[in-house]
Amino acid sequence: MSTTSTTPGTTGTTRITDTAEDHALKAKHAAMWALGDYHAVAREVIAPLGPILVQAACIGPGQRVHDVAAGTGNVALPAARTGATVVASDLTPELLAEGKADAEAAGLDITWQTADAEAQPFGDGEFDAVVSCVGVMFAPHHQLVADEILRVTRPGGTIGLLSWTPEGFIGQLFATMKPYAPPPPPGASPPPLWGHVDHVRGLFGDRVEGLTAVQQDLVVDVFPTPEEFRDFFKRTYGPTIAVYRAIADDPAKVAALDRDLVELAQRFDRGDGHTVLDWEYLLVTARRT
Repeated sequence: MSTTSTTPGTTGTTRITDTAEDHALKAKHAAMWALGDYHAVAREVIAPLGPILVQAACIGPGQRVHDVAAGTGNVALPAARTGATVVASDLTPELLAEGKADAEAAGLDITWQTADAEAQPFGDGEFDAVVSCVGVMFAPHHQLVADEILRVTRPGGTIGLLSWTPEGFIGQLFATMKPYAPPPPPGASPPPLWGHVDHVRGLFGDRVEGLTAVQQDLVVDVFPTPEEFRDFFKRTYGPTIAVYRAIADDPAKVAALDRDLVELAQRFDRGDGHTVLDWEYLLVTARRT
């Protein structure tokens, strides 16, 4: 795991990662999420998740809200529609640009800032609510993320997190891709661990109270066939594109992964002539002590 240090900011103290290896890893992550068209995933597939998290976190007028690892604004936009003052940050500026365009088209005033979830450039206790929808789970160092979320949330403020479960469809998507992907960097934790409540409790410990967790499903019925799911993710989803690029020189592996992704969708498909998939996620809310 990368080391941390502290530097004084204008409104508090900001933890920063300070190794060359960590900077290189974050640059790689940012580039991966810029691949393809994540905006299409957020808009066409997972759009219902943002309002679900906004409601669960009881976001409303007058609150100052931080959407961490915001992507294209899946949570930031519905949060702003409630009348909250919203700051959306992400490691990938290309995603923020898409979200900013959507916000401007909708007449929403949101602050968009490129930032690392593990080293947030905000003051201690700056926000009434800090939320993330299938975002911070992909940062490599889970404890650093949890510490930063807690730091920028005011005492008594709300933390709301929505993460894919390991056993659910997206967790199994990553398990399916793992044999074809390069090994993760030393010290990086698997993203789907955020989908286990015991893991989340361990990260926050007694620094939160009133933690509640529920498992729910996002019903995905936008893909007529398993093959169309696969092709959509090969075209739009950065992690899937990155894996295919890693094996591009091996046609046999490409063909095998093609088959494995179709079989994954077939295994979860409960539709009758039209693919219907349940994507399980864990929704966690808590208050900072």
